[in-house]
Amino acid sequence: MKIEKSLTDTTVLTEIGERLAQRRISLGLTQLDAATEGGLSTRTVARIENGESAQLSNFIRLLRALDLLGVLDELIPPADQISPIELLRHKGKPRKRASSPRSTPKGDSDWTWGEGS
Repeated sequence: MKIEKSLTDTTVLTEIGERLAQRRISLGLTQLDAATEGGLSTRTVARIENGESAQLSNFIRLLRALDLLGVLDELIPPADQISPIELLRHKGKPRKRASSPRSTPKGDSDWTWGEGS
């Protein structure tokens, strides 16, 4: 299953859990092995694999135990990897904060084309 925006959180958690379980099995690890390697309880590993909610730090520990920690770089690129186009837009300086798009208010003026100065 492809993970996409239209899926519910529960569905995404279930899919991630199934993928992690498959990775663990392909490495020939039991839940106990993965838990020991990651400093987790077997119950925590089982909860993650069953698609239940877990702390982010426990998820990271499991990724490390399954030799998947490096995929986080692909998931969330480092801030210093700004595209060249984005650098040009901001004159070589990376953005420090986000702002709402600016729009001109519609209908706030009684002025129309062709009227006097």
